[in-house]
Amino acid sequence: MEILGKILGSTARVKIMRLFLLNRSKGFKSKDVWKRSRVSPDVVRRELKLLVSINFVKKRGVDWHFDPAFKYTRELEELLINTETLDNETILNHFKNVGRVKLVVVSGIFIKNKDSRVDLLLVGDKMKKGRVEEKVRKLEAEIGSELVYALFETKEFIYRLNMYDKLVRDILDFPHEVLLQTKELSPTLIMAK
Repeated sequence: MEILGKILGSTARVKIMRLFLLNRSKGFKSKDVWKRSRVSPDVVRRELKLLVSINFVKKRGVDWHFDPAFKYTRELEELLINTETLDNETILNHFKNVGRVKLVVVSGIFIKNKDSRVDLLLVGDKMKKGRVEEKVRKLEAEIGSELVYALFETKEFIYRLNMYDKLVRDILDFPHEVLLQTKELSPTLIMAK
């Protein structure tokens, strides 16, 4: 994100451009843009003005929309979306202080797989749901897209895994990447496969 921010002039611009590129059919009020991208309202106003001047976005009524006539869409999509958005360490660091995290699995947007049911699976104990939600929102702002995630206490996850729960199986049986897995869960996941 830092490199792209330097290339494009600001990390705020990168966040806003990703938001529009990943949500081309949606319109956003200015308030939604700053909430979703976690950029101050003043910066959003300035960036939207610049993006209008290059025909990247346009305003229809009270909503801002991606302008499908923008001539460098494919190139920017390649640069902003199809490149590695976040490294694994950055993702893990987001969830350091949310409880005792024992398993972090990414799929979906993190591995460029549009067919995944979820983007993120978190398993642990004494997880603070409010903190997890806050960290997920920060990740969404960096990526530019809403994340679908599942959060389980360890016992519930093991129970669901052993019962061949459809959601858990859909996550683990299809493309995914394990970023963190404690020894406690290692045998469980191997036995369940």
